[in-house]
Amino acid sequence: MIPYGRHSINDDDVNAVVDVLKNEFLTQGSQVPLFEQNLCEYTGARYAVACNSGTSGLHMACLAAGVGIGDKVWTSPNSFVASANCARYCGAEVDFVDIDPVTRNLSLSELQQKLSQAEENGKLPKAIVVVHFAGSSCDMKAISELTSPYGITLIEDAAHGLGGKDRYGNPIGSAVYSDFVVLSFHPVKSLTTAEGGAVLTNREANANSLRRYASHGISRDNSHFPNEEKASGWYYAQHDLGFNYRLSDIHAALGNSQIKRLNEFVAARLSLARRYESALSALPLKRPQLDIHSAWHLYVIELENRDRRVVFDALRARGVGVNVHYIPIYHHPYYQALGFKRHCYPACEKYYQNAITLPLFPELSADMQDRVISTLHEVLK
Repeated sequence: MIPYGRHSINDDDVNAVVDVLKNEFLTQGSQVPLFEQNLCEYTGARYAVACNSGTSGLHMACLAAGVGIGDKVWTSPNSFVASANCARYCGAEVDFVDIDPVTRNLSLSELQQKLSQAEENGKLPKAIVVVHFAGSSCDMKAISELTSPYGITLIEDAAHGLGGKDRYGNPIGSAVYSDFVVLSFHPVKSLTTAEGGAVLTNREANANSLRRYASHGISRDNSHFPNEEKASGWYYAQHDLGFNYRLSDIHAALGNSQIKRLNEFVAARLSLARRYESALSALPLKRPQLDIHSAWHLYVIELENRDRRVVFDALRARGVGVNVHYIPIYHHPYYQALGFKRHCYPACEKYYQNAITLPLFPELSADMQDRVISTLHEVLK
């Protein structure tokens, strides 16, 4: 079975992990600070706080933004549930902004309309989690211009986006137009630490808050200690109700090795996307925009006048491990129980009914991709 996504591990990656196992601290050592520094150098963000998953990163960002009971947080319905769950963890209400049918990202026109209505009703959101679906950046400048008059916190869910750029040439992760950028290093993402994530920001206060939430709410900064404890050497203080969201040095060592090949990974993904663009042009399906700035985490087609279930099952039966990204968040029983209705997000609903994710990962060979293409041609005849 050709999977839809797969990590790429070489001997350098293995040796980096083994070196930590043999010679360094397994956690709270030198590798995590080095990984955070590497992320900053790659993206241009001033601060990076590593954590044990992208989901933890989203939760930390909401906490650092002050999201709490009584607040509202908006996000895209076309995402993994973590993009909305992070707000629910904080006791906030969640709502969705429908997607643009071309980019599949949050719709600017829908956002503008929803903001206007929310202002009239006195129900503006505390924060918006903006999802860069499949690796293509939302127009964060335009979103910032729409939201800044209201003082809304912008959190970029860039789990798909590391290695990509926005339309203005800024690396995804630079946080030029947002307060926080959340990354994921799951094995199918741009680079992997096995499991892991990070939050990027350009504000020192945000970074300090993130670090506390990632480590039990505890600080060892003695500038905040009572005078009698400043020189103790052992004293620490809990300031917030935090969590154990730290990343281990074993995971960070893998990330430090992987980031050296990140540009190579993204270039390979773009090359594969170009190949799909050409080879699928005659088929009855809608292809994604060929965004040359995308990190190309996913390659998602939309079928035209075909039964998605039949096509999906036929491809899987022939050894092509297609997937579907995503079941809209409001479809899930948890969110249905909160009162969400499917007809409220027509663009997302139409997209979901026809979407199939094709295999795309750096080590997808030409022969493997040819097999995917020929099988799709055969099934759609």
